[in-house]
Amino acid sequence: MAGFGRRLADAVSRRGPLCPGIDPHPELIRAWGLTVDADGLAKFCDVCVAAFADFAVVKPQVAFFEAFGAQGFAVLERTIGALQAVGVLVLADAKRGDIGSTMAAYADAWAGDSPLAADAVTASPYLGFGSLQPLFDTAAAHDRGVFVLAATSNPEGASVQRAEVGGQTVAQSIVDAAAAANRELSGSVGVVVGATVSDPPDVSALGGPVLVPGVGAQGGRPEALGGFGGAHPGQLLPAVSRDVLRAGPDVAAVRAAAERFRDAVAYLA
Repeated sequence: MAGFGRRLADAVSRRGPLCPGIDPHPELIRAWGLTVDADGLAKFCDVCVAAFADFAVVKPQVAFFEAFGAQGFAVLERTIGALQAVGVLVLADAKRGDIGSTMAAYADAWAGDSPLAADAVTASPYLGFGSLQPLFDTAAAHDRGVFVLAATSNPEGASVQRAEVGGQTVAQSIVDAAAAANRELSGSVGVVVGATVSDPPDVSALGGPVLVPGVGAQGGRPEALGGFGGAHPGQLLPAVSRDVLRAGPDVAAVRAAAERFRDAVAYLA
C-alpha cells in the first residue's frame, strides 16, 4: 500500500478536496423521518454512503455513533466498510488523546487492525504532542493517517491554543511538531484548523493535509479559504456536514448539496 499522504493526494486530485461529514445528530435523524435508534442510525448512514460514494474522503463523527452504545459502533463499522468498498477514504473524527498504554490502545482501535480502524483518525495533542507517538507509530505501520487538532473554532479553545509560548502560539507549535513528524511519515500527519479561525497558524511548511471543519452552517465560507494559513493548492480539506445533511433523506438531494460545496472549493485542489 502507498502511505496515507499519497493515497489522500491521489484521491483529492481525482475526486476533489471536499470532505462531507456523517453527523447523525438525533435532530437530523428525526428530520429525516427516522427513529432515533440503531435502526434509524443505520438507515441514515446508508443514505450518506450512497450520496458520498464518489467523494475523496468522508468524515463520520464518532460521538454520534458512540451515543448508541455497542449497536452504534456496529453501524459505524459497517459504514466504514461500505465507504471503503466504493473507494472512499474514511476519516474517523474520534479526537482521541491519552498517554502511554491507553494511547496505544486507542491507536490499536482507530489505526490498527480493529474493525473500527479507518484510513485516518483525528487526535488531540493537548496532553503533549509526544503523547501521540503510539498513534503515529501504529498509523504508519498500517498506512493510515492522523489529523492533530491545532486551532479549533470554539471560543473556549482560544485560551489554550492561542496562548504564546516561546514567541509563538501553542497552535503554531502543534503545526510545527506535525511538520517535523511528516519528515519521517511522508505527509501522513495532518492538522485540524477551524474554518472560522480568524488568525490561523501557518501551515505552509506542514508537508501534510489540513482538515478545515466548519464550512457552511458554522459560518466558514468556501470563497474565504484561498491561501488559508498559507496553504498550498491541494492541501486543504474543507469539511461540511449540516448544510449538506439537511437536504436529506433523499439520496440525490444529499448528493447534489454536497456537489455544490465541492464545486465551490474545487479551486483548492
